[in-house]
Amino acid sequence: MESQTLTAAFLGLIEGLTEFLPVSSTGHLLLAGHFLGFQSQGRTFEVVIQLGAILALFSVYAGLLTRLVLRARHEDAARRSLVSLLLAFLPAVFVGLLAHDFVKNVLFETPSLIAVMLILGGVVLLVIDRIAPRAVYRDALALPFGKSLAIGFFQCLALVPGVSRSGATIVGALLLGVEKRAAAEFSFLLSLPTMGAAVAYDLFKNRDVLDFGAIWEISVGFAVAFVTAVLVVRWVLSFISRKGYGLFGWWRIIVGSVALGALWMGY
Repeated sequence: MESQTLTAAFLGLIEGLTEFLPVSSTGHLLLAGHFLGFQSQGRTFEVVIQLGAILALFSVYAGLLTRLVLRARHEDAARRSLVSLLLAFLPAVFVGLLAHDFVKNVLFETPSLIAVMLILGGVVLLVIDRIAPRAVYRDALALPFGKSLAIGFFQCLALVPGVSRSGATIVGALLLGVEKRAAAEFSFLLSLPTMGAAVAYDLFKNRDVLDFGAIWEISVGFAVAFVTAVLVVRWVLSFISRKGYGLFGWWRIIVGSVALGALWMGY
């Protein structure tokens, strides 16, 4: 019981720490589950602790989103912000529905692919962080519709585990001339409908095999993910503004390399 609780807390910590960083929380969770020999029935645990991270992000941005929705009744700029987020969200809806079963049943079960994508994504992040075009757009809520839609297509790359949803959207935004902090903030806001829809769809698809028998472990993982994600979201925007994305590129390369080496040794 104690070891299961510690494992749940550790996985919740990984989820909360990595969900909103461009390092692939799914990749980290799947690799950790592989090496720890942990997998819940219907991936109930993994899906529910994501709700903790979503709730954490919503708690941070609830005030901004509430004001945005209220202003949208009489301000064109606020309406444009909401439409911009909707446009960025739509590509993942269509591609996700089409590819869901292949992603979950094939790609999620290939740890070596996840490790390789962590490494490749780290290299891309390091390169883009240095050579990104000059920033033109500095307000995450005032991106042109075409830019928002393009970022939404970049987000679809994250269907491959190890790519990172935030990493894909941030790299896409940087290439499109969005300033570093604004790129991260747009990625955070976009994650609310994207992650919310993905978790809801996962729960619906797996409704017949969901197992809430380990409710204590699920609760521990959920709580740890929530608290950790709140701290990360509040910290990361300030860090990115000052330091950029280099740290996260090296993080991905190191974790992916260690995981790949362990897999080659038969672990």
